[in-house]
Amino acid sequence: MASEMNFDEILSVIGGFGKFQKILYIWICLPQIFLAFHMLVSVFTGAVPTHVCRSMWPSAGAPASLNFSLVTASDGQPKSSCEVPLNHSGALAHVDGLPAVSCQGGWEYSTKTFQSTIVTEWDLVCENASLNTMGSSIYMFGLLVGAVVFGSLADKYGRRIIILISLAIQSVFGVAAAFAPNFYIYTALRFMVGTSISGVIMNVFVVGTEWTGSKQRMLAGIITDYFFGFGYILLAGVAYLIRDWRKLQLAISAPGFLFIFYIWALPKSARWLMANGRKEEAWELIRKAAQMNGKPINKDLEMCQVCKTEEKTVIKKKHSFLDLVRTPNMRKRSLIIFYLWFVNVLVYYGLSLNISDFGMNIYLTQMIFGLVEMPARTITLFTLNRSRKFSQLAFLTVGGTACLLTIFIPSDLSVIKTVLAMIGKFGITASLSIIYVYSAEVFPTVIRQNGIGIGSMCARTGGVLAPMMYLLRHISPQAPMILCGLCPLLGSALTLMLPETASKPLPDTIEDIEQSNISEEDGGVKPNHL
Repeated sequence: MASEMNFDEILSVIGGFGKFQKILYIWICLPQIFLAFHMLVSVFTGAVPTHVCRSMWPSAGAPASLNFSLVTASDGQPKSSCEVPLNHSGALAHVDGLPAVSCQGGWEYSTKTFQSTIVTEWDLVCENASLNTMGSSIYMFGLLVGAVVFGSLADKYGRRIIILISLAIQSVFGVAAAFAPNFYIYTALRFMVGTSISGVIMNVFVVGTEWTGSKQRMLAGIITDYFFGFGYILLAGVAYLIRDWRKLQLAISAPGFLFIFYIWALPKSARWLMANGRKEEAWELIRKAAQMNGKPINKDLEMCQVCKTEEKTVIKKKHSFLDLVRTPNMRKRSLIIFYLWFVNVLVYYGLSLNISDFGMNIYLTQMIFGLVEMPARTITLFTLNRSRKFSQLAFLTVGGTACLLTIFIPSDLSVIKTVLAMIGKFGITASLSIIYVYSAEVFPTVIRQNGIGIGSMCARTGGVLAPMMYLLRHISPQAPMILCGLCPLLGSALTLMLPETASKPLPDTIEDIEQSNISEEDGGVKPNHL
């Protein structure tokens, strides 16, 4: 029987979640805090404070004497100050409805909330406001590029080396961004940080998944999500204490250099080494894990596995992202997973943009949005072990249905509409946590990172399109919420076509996927690689 064991059964012998794995999870969770910092810091560094044209106060001796309340509407939002009104004598005035001229004297910015942002330093307002938006889009494009590039490289060269390179890029370019001399260099540096974010997010998650036993595998996604949420909340406090954008950018980036000790602390993926024919390195790590978990392995077991590994991996076949769609069963799984990635992030950010205007302090709002996601991630701990498939389907259905119901609520019942929108966000947040775990189990080891990479690319595409979704309001005020409802419901229907992966061994090859389809049709016979 020993010669028939696969890697999941080896993990069951040496411990699927022992001391070795618990220490590993410390290493893969710590970077998540800094990932949240980099992902969300633009909320503060790119904020647009209340601003007025200097020409409106020609006699003002200092910015402190400017009355910024004159350019603040009753709802607390800043009015446009891109044009300066003229009175009938041609002198500057502050009266609405009068002829206006373009501001020529530059702007003064309120320092009530921020000491400085990239907007105040480089005057990214009025005719230059689009540059701020462009910078955000370029950063998101960096996430897209990183998902594709680092996903492919990790499958080819290993998860660990890509994590180390990504952490280095994140720290070096993140610190450099704090000293950027102009907006264009700052944007280029942020683009590089964006690529590294994808490299870290995908690979630390996959390393955790590949070292964890099938029963505890969901922890790789859920625990890292908690630490990302903790970083979400912590950023509010850090940004509250540091109001200058350069100092804030430096504060979130410089600690990244401490991760240099990962060169010695972070292990490789033994599962990846096995799948790529590097059995000696794999068994060295397996022995170390077994010893640390207090479950030393039997020498006979090791010898049998060496023979089995030689039979399966002596012929090294190169794989690419094309293998995700080359065969019928793999193609069906891949396309459905890619759509689920896309729709989860599209609706997640679409809802966040729609319900985030509470009119509260920006720091308090940031903290609340971090806290509200915790229950959604917690509930998945109780559902994932029972069924990955049903959990994904159920939360997509909850999210989509709640969004659709909002279109039937009268506009004067805003509290009910907001509650329904929050339920929708709850469902989508839970679904987004599940898709990480589900994807890693659907894709085989030889192209798992490629699959996660393309899935992440689809997710980033959804993130880029989410703000544009609200342009549909010109067609119908209800159109965005209809889209937020129908897209997840379509995803829940497609999920019915995916296999159940809870407590099942991870597939190693594409052949395993194709044969599993035959096995399912024959009544659930296990794939022949077991």
